[in-house]
Amino acid sequence: MTRGLLHELYIKFFKSGSPAMLYIGINVLIFIVASLLGVFMVFSGEKGWLTAQIQEYFAFPATIASLPFRFYTIITYQFFHADFFHVLFNMLWLYWMGQIFLSFLKPRQFHFVYLGGGILGALTFLLLFHIVPVFSVQQATIIGSSACVMAILVATATLVPDYNLQLMLLGNVKLKYLVLAYIILDVIGTGGANAGGSIAHLGGALFGFSYIKLLQNGKDLSGIFVRKPKLKVVRNSAPKKSEHIVNQKEIDAILDKISKAGYDQLSKEEKEILFRASKN
Repeated sequence: MTRGLLHELYIKFFKSGSPAMLYIGINVLIFIVASLLGVFMVFSGEKGWLTAQIQEYFAFPATIASLPFRFYTIITYQFFHADFFHVLFNMLWLYWMGQIFLSFLKPRQFHFVYLGGGILGALTFLLLFHIVPVFSVQQATIIGSSACVMAILVATATLVPDYNLQLMLLGNVKLKYLVLAYIILDVIGTGGANAGGSIAHLGGALFGFSYIKLLQNGKDLSGIFVRKPKLKVVRNSAPKKSEHIVNQKEIDAILDKISKAGYDQLSKEEKEILFRASKN
């Protein structure tokens, strides 16, 4: 029974063809594995060791000096989360917004916005932590898919701003107003304890917004994911020249035959002669 359940979950998350379900599956799987390893480390007397390793080797750092050795973290940070509620709310929003996004756009575009939003979110975090004095003295890192999810959320709201969502207690709310509220909260959050996370969210939001605006103007940046067919050079050998030299007398005789009996009465050889004559 357990084996059948695991197979069904595998099909749902990794074989459904939905990029939203794929990213949810990856994020949840990494969180479960990391959490189980964390429990093992607690029992072995090494509480906090795994968290420190994740922050050191998988979180994205605010220091440029670390990037030559941790360049890959611009991707890995997107798939690790601090706690259960962190991954839960990110995955819920990714699921809800993913369904709407994929109703209008292609899976390829979803991949591009998700990953691109995470990358720009990290770079925005890195930039501001170097140019804003209050941040430059801090040794900070970020983890989580929030910038990616924010990119999908803002991209969807930019594409269909008047899409209605049924929210508990609030009723019908247009997507554009919901996104506006999140952006305001993140702007306020840049002055709080999780300033790095809020900055990354805003970077992801900028990516999602910019992508859709460019798309609406006819520029689809996700085209880089399209595999272009390889051009194959075919060498054509020079056509063999006919050894038979067509002369005017033969052509006149054939034309005379056509006028008397019709083209269909020509032999195969006569048709070939006429064809070659027309090419010349």
